[in-house]
Amino acid sequence: MSRGERETLLALQRALTEEQFQTLKYLLEERLPLAELRPATRPGLCSLLLQRFPGQALRITADLLRQIHRHDLIRLHQLPGAEEDEDPGEKGEAGGPSAPSRCGEEDAGRQPVSLPAASFPPSLRPRRLTEKDLIQIAQKLGKEWQEVGIGCLGLERSRLDQIREDNPRNVVMQSFEMLREWRRREKQEATALRLHTCLAPASLDPEVLDLLQSFQGD
Repeated sequence: MSRGERETLLALQRALTEEQFQTLKYLLEERLPLAELRPATRPGLCSLLLQRFPGQALRITADLLRQIHRHDLIRLHQLPGAEEDEDPGEKGEAGGPSAPSRCGEEDAGRQPVSLPAASFPPSLRPRRLTEKDLIQIAQKLGKEWQEVGIGCLGLERSRLDQIREDNPRNVVMQSFEMLREWRRREKQEATALRLHTCLAPASLDPEVLDLLQSFQGD
């Protein structure tokens, strides 16, 4: 067992939020014995990966990190395939969101995974975004909120036009009402990880995704 490999695996897992760590374990359920996987702590999962996949643990972990959209960790630790790994935040032309597929639709196998909240044990279930969270996100979205609503969240243009008319000259409130509309549709699945997954392919201010990342640790 390589000490450097174990230290890298542990550093990667410690960089994940609890929700992301549980998602990682969920994605491994078909590869590892459930009796060992489900109670595994971060060090325990490192040991499992090294024992079950000798010489392949970092490559498998890199594949899983791509699915939960932690490309930053792949590049930071130079995991297998890092030189080919693309930063989704750089896709599209500068100055506005690109045109990603709507959240929940497949995107040539690269759409990040966001598990249903009900997949987690009650004690670890990710919380639904609050209105306080949404207003903080709205303050950072900017004037392209309608493009985000149509291209990333799959909302109807007619509904977004109505929101704009109801909140004239107030971009933050327009963005906020759009996010509320998305939250109503998603119900209990309106978590920070879910919204991060939807918005990550767009060329947004990095602070938006950083904020959502911070909410995932709540």
